Amino acid sequence: MTENAKKPSRKLQILEALASMLESSPGQRITTAALAKEVGVSEAALYRHFPSKARMFEGLIEFIEETLFSNINRIMQNEANTLVRCERILSLILMFAERNPGMCRILNGEVLAGEKPRLRERLEQLYDRLETQFKQVLREAEIRDQQTTRIGVQETAQLLLSFADGQINHYVRSNFKKKPTTCFEQQWLVIQQGLLVVA
Repeated sequence: MTENAKKPSRKLQILEALASMLESSPGQRITTAALAKEVGVSEAALYRHFPSKARMFEGLIEFIEETLFSNINRIMQNEANTLVRCERILSLILMFAERNPGMCRILNGEVLAGEKPRLRERLEQLYDRLETQFKQVLREAEIRDQQTTRIGVQETAQLLLSFADGQINHYVRSNFKKKPTTCFEQQWLVIQQGLLVVA
């Protein structure tokens, strides 16, 4: 019982150390030996909690997904306005990226190069889910508010997601100096003008 109670906190400690190393070592591969040293355990101890490095990366992707979608669900419950929903979801993604620089190297796929193909597939699933969320918001506008997108729901959802993806990549390329939220208010003023028209 006590051992099981300790495992989640050790797993979390490993994931936090991995995220921290991704932030502090941009462009570098993270080895399990270096991660074990960072955590203060043996490599064997790492593998007791995660059977592979790929599983550690999956753990971070799951953390990103759970964090984003628990907050997106709150936005959907608390906001009815389509443009406000889109703005807040975009802002959430950008703020999460800004506050978790190491996670951006996962979100842009950089650190997954050379890793198991399933990790890139798992990341693609996360982005597909975000795109689907935008499509849901936009389709509800058509049904509830008789508003339609200027260029189609699919294309508009892709545009919104591409904006977030581009800002995250920009942040990583700048070694986390150019924050993704810096100009978001001004950028959103331009983006929102082209999203919807009355049907």
